[in-house]
Amino acid sequence: MIAAKRAAVKHQPKGVAVLYEDQDVIVIDKPVGLLTMGTERDKSRTAHSILNDYIRKGNAKSRNRVYIVHRLDRDTSGILIFAKSEQAKQYLQDNWTETEKKYLTVVYGRLTPQEGIISSYLAGNGAYTVYSTPDPTRGKLSLTAYNTLKEAKGFSLLEINLLTGRKHQIRVHLSEKGHPIVGDKKYGKEGDSYKWLALHAQSITFTHPVTGKRLTIATQSPEYFVRLMGTAVLPQKRHT
Repeated sequence: MIAAKRAAVKHQPKGVAVLYEDQDVIVIDKPVGLLTMGTERDKSRTAHSILNDYIRKGNAKSRNRVYIVHRLDRDTSGILIFAKSEQAKQYLQDNWTETEKKYLTVVYGRLTPQEGIISSYLAGNGAYTVYSTPDPTRGKLSLTAYNTLKEAKGFSLLEINLLTGRKHQIRVHLSEKGHPIVGDKKYGKEGDSYKWLALHAQSITFTHPVTGKRLTIATQSPEYFVRLMGTAVLPQKRHT
């Protein structure tokens, strides 16, 4: 384990919070509504462009840049890792199966059992929708471990351990189990009026691409979760 270095407040980029930064990697807390990177359909400001501006320190001619290691959906908040070199990015991606990713989410109803592993083969269609299929030749094996932390007001607060990293995996698995995520407009409950998706990438543990040491970074849960669950005792921000 190595100690995380928080970026100085005055040097924080606009729109994201830097949780950890050294000469090889930068880890941020991405807010809801921000894309990880641009798409052909959407060229709006992204976490990637914000961080490129940040490390260039206003110098448009600077060759400094960040490299995308993984992504979060626009509506998912939480921890994102970027690399500061092609070599660091490649190392992190090559060793991604060793990376531990934990999420917090608020879903409708109470799960039975209160903890377990959801397993299915996930596939996608032309409408960019993901679904489970019984045919292992059409989908990829996907595993989502969950644990109920609190139940209140018809909701459950869950900690998710993402054992595989498929597109929309958590959202699809919980929806198909009958407990859609609050605020999920794509896979959620019909008539859901909540504005934000209650899904947050809360912590990540990975091997540093240069030092080889394990680094764990975690962030506070969004205030939105506290409003949904009442006076829930949520995991605290930590860096080890």
